[in-house]
Amino acid sequence: MTCAESRLFLHAHGDGELDIANSLELERHLKTCAACAAEKKSLKSLKAALRRSSLRYDAPDSLRREVRRMARASGNKTRQLLFQSLRLWKSLAFGAAAVAFLAIVLRPGIFVRDQMLNEAVASHVRSLMAEHLTDVTSSAQHTVKPWFNGKLDFAPEVKDFATEGFPLVGGRLDYLNGRPVAALVYRRDKHFINVFVWPAAHADNSKLRIENRRGYSVINREATGLHYCLVSDLNEKELAELANLLER
Repeated sequence: MTCAESRLFLHAHGDGELDIANSLELERHLKTCAACAAEKKSLKSLKAALRRSSLRYDAPDSLRREVRRMARASGNKTRQLLFQSLRLWKSLAFGAAAVAFLAIVLRPGIFVRDQMLNEAVASHVRSLMAEHLTDVTSSAQHTVKPWFNGKLDFAPEVKDFATEGFPLVGGRLDYLNGRPVAALVYRRDKHFINVFVWPAAHADNSKLRIENRRGYSVINREATGLHYCLVSDLNEKELAELANLLER
């Protein structure tokens, strides 16, 4: 079992929905792959955190009574209204699916990029919630960079910018858009910054692309043959300072 296949099965395995054969194969893989074992631990911590959160919403008694009343209602008028409602929802669902399909077919690059950015933000949030910020914790770049040897098919640049106000916290192995990437963690005061790194599509340096996703600042830039994606709740101006430092 490869790491990519393992990631597809981890959620089902954690929910007890994976068949025995794949569960055994996954367990064998986890015993020999520290990165996937860490991902399983992170997922377990996230599930525990969600169970402790007050995310459940119970319907009020008034709504329950109204649903029961409608269910007991008889007559052609009631059935006709329900049928019309179902047809409306079916049409809306089909229309939404068609729009999504056309967006993927006509603008595949934009769709993939949006998916990647959403995954980057989700990974940033997960790293904070599940207390899995780093696999290797150190401010020494000569400790963090060698840790990635053999775990990635490229060598990420690792630098400490403590003198500029962005000390290196450490690094970890992460996944974006189905491929392993390096996640370098920096700190600015009480704000943590995830810098996701993978090989760039172009060799030339690119301009900063600054966006806001779900309340988080996201900056993308390509420099020295690598793509950097910075995610943090830090303001855009300070996050751009780190992005410029990475280009040096």
